[in-house]
Amino acid sequence: MSTTLAGKKVAILVADGFEQVEMTSPRDALTRAGALVEIVSPVERQVRGWQHTEWGETFAVDHPVVAVEATDYDALVLPGGQMNPDTLRTNAKVVQLVRDFHDAGKPIAAICHGPWLLVEAGIVDGLRLTSYPSIRTDVQNAGGHWQDAEVVEDQRIITSRNPDDLPAFNRATVQAIASSQVPRDLNTTTGAGVPVARARA
Repeated sequence: MSTTLAGKKVAILVADGFEQVEMTSPRDALTRAGALVEIVSPVERQVRGWQHTEWGETFAVDHPVVAVEATDYDALVLPGGQMNPDTLRTNAKVVQLVRDFHDAGKPIAAICHGPWLLVEAGIVDGLRLTSYPSIRTDVQNAGGHWQDAEVVEDQRIITSRNPDDLPAFNRATVQAIASSQVPRDLNTTTGAGVPVARARA
């Protein structure tokens, strides 16, 4: 399977307090594979990571979340850290964006506490996935089938438990994006819930 991501565009969605390595490691793996990777956030200009027990580095935000749509990207990455997804899941635009990626059939990769956003978006019912163990009950209460594994893939959603799983998480994410045949500008809104291509001028 080809893992060349030339021409692919990936959004990494974060708020302040994301686990830094869970953003930088997938970002670097995707960039090495040829993808254009952009940081999207409710915070404008810059966002700050978290390293284990203290604040980490700051990173430039490429686009505020209010200015992007799922049709702008080929895939979505959701890093963890406890503060980051807990903040993001209270933002209606963020939750709708996650739902739109799912409805369009585009790959979503979530690690650690990142699956909290999948729960909030209402897309885990019947799904096999993993997460940081402390949110296992949240996943199960939302109908998800939680598994203790370094990476779980189901319906184009890739999940992992913690930073130790990053090598497997990165490989699975790159492969899922490389194999995806969904057009970037696929619209997600139809009456029957079936994705349709957005009309072109």
